[in-house]
Amino acid sequence: MKLRNNTIGLSIIVALVLQIMPMPSIVEQYRPDWVFLVLGYWTLALPERVNVGVAFIVGLVLDLLLGTSIGVHSFAMSLSVFVLAANYQRLRNYSVWQQAIVIGILCALYNLVVFWLMHLLTDIYFMLTYMWPVITSMVIWPWIFWLLRRVRRQFRLS
Repeated sequence: MKLRNNTIGLSIIVALVLQIMPMPSIVEQYRPDWVFLVLGYWTLALPERVNVGVAFIVGLVLDLLLGTSIGVHSFAMSLSVFVLAANYQRLRNYSVWQQAIVIGILCALYNLVVFWLMHLLTDIYFMLTYMWPVITSMVIWPWIFWLLRRVRRQFRLS
């Protein structure tokens, strides 16, 4: 029973670990946005439990873990999850492949907002490689969706 209550939190922690896990430099630029994918699933599945507030807090944790300016990832994550939560009833009716396209668009929004904020705060310039996580997140979405749906059904989360 205790694991059932902590399932969402544990999945977010696993996503945070995957987000900061060291990878070879060749593969690093293709890393999917694990945290956004997990928050996106839980927002679609259980919008009353995972919402903009949770996204803001998880974004702050991600800011701390990545060493970016406080608030950059939290603002971008909150904005993307807000768009997702505002349209969750419509998006639930889409097929998984259509959802992957929407998740890709929202992931692009997330990455662009992070870039814009970092550009305002530091001296970075846009490179097309910043958009690779959008493609990999779209490709991985169906598997994340099916895995987390199975976890949700196994633990009877509602």
